[in-house]
Amino acid sequence: MRIKADQSCLVIVDIQERLAPVMADPRKVIDGTTRLLAAAARLGLPTLISEQYPKGLGPTMVDLRQIVPDEDAYVQKTSFSCAGDAAFMAKFEGLGRRQAVIAGIEMHVCVMQTALDLKEKGYDVFVVVDASGSRFALDEETAKQRFTAAGIHLVTIEMVIFEWLQCSGTPEFKEITKTLIR
Repeated sequence: MRIKADQSCLVIVDIQERLAPVMADPRKVIDGTTRLLAAAARLGLPTLISEQYPKGLGPTMVDLRQIVPDEDAYVQKTSFSCAGDAAFMAKFEGLGRRQAVIAGIEMHVCVMQTALDLKEKGYDVFVVVDASGSRFALDEETAKQRFTAAGIHLVTIEMVIFEWLQCSGTPEFKEITKTLIR
């Protein structure tokens, strides 16, 4: 199954000021998510960004907020799963997309529960492994095994971007590959 730009929504989970720095590899998550957000913005794809209890964990990292300044893209939640939050689901369902491309933290908690719940609701779910993370490597590895067992697709940033693009020779391809592909 391929990721299609006209069918997918980018979901960024809880990459917040007090949570992101304690991940095993915070730069991987922040840099990877920045690349995904920039590609989605350039291609006009919808993006939703969750914030788990921002009063305690702070807002989304400034690196990401600069790419997505629209406050309507942000959803505050206390449920670990984004799909367990009525405001998030109303926005998500309102987009009319069948695919969820998910990145964020922590991979074995909020990303996991969001992915499992969206899959259970009938959506095609893709977790971007090089833009997601946890505090401990064991949690990340175990989450990947569980995603696979649940039929959730594990993908990389480049897989997502090239599937969104579909072909070369377009202005979008030239711009994105020049600035976002390493």
